[in-house]
Amino acid sequence: LVDNVGIGLMGFGLFFLVFGVLFYFDSVLLAFGNILFLSGLAFIIGFRRTAHFFFQRHKFRGSLFFLGGVALVLCRWPIIGMLVESYGFLNFHVVHVHLIYFILLFYFIHTSVNVLTSHQHRALMD
Repeated sequence: LVDNVGIGLMGFGLFFLVFGVLFYFDSVLLAFGNILFLSGLAFIIGFRRTAHFFFQRHKFRGSLFFLGGVALVLCRWPIIGMLVESYGFLNFHVVHVHLIYFILLFYFIHTSVNVLTSHQHRALMD
């Protein structure tokens, strides 16, 4: 029964988060979504495991940014709060952050080389 309540809370939390973003970062919807999502997580895995998840030594930086973003959203700074939350969420999964960095770096290098070669090709044709 408690798991079902937790799943419902997380579902409504995600619903309010999505609509908070769709309605141009409405701070009330985002704050309500954050509260519901975190309380749903606590209902599903338990309060102790939730606290243990957020305050592990190797996840402390990500937790600090994520919970700081939640606090900023609650203080009615929704855009900055969601950016800080997103950065914290990505820091939970450090491997993925490095992968995203290398993908963006590769895209930038690829685009730069294409632009340079097209300029050189045009210069040779003239």
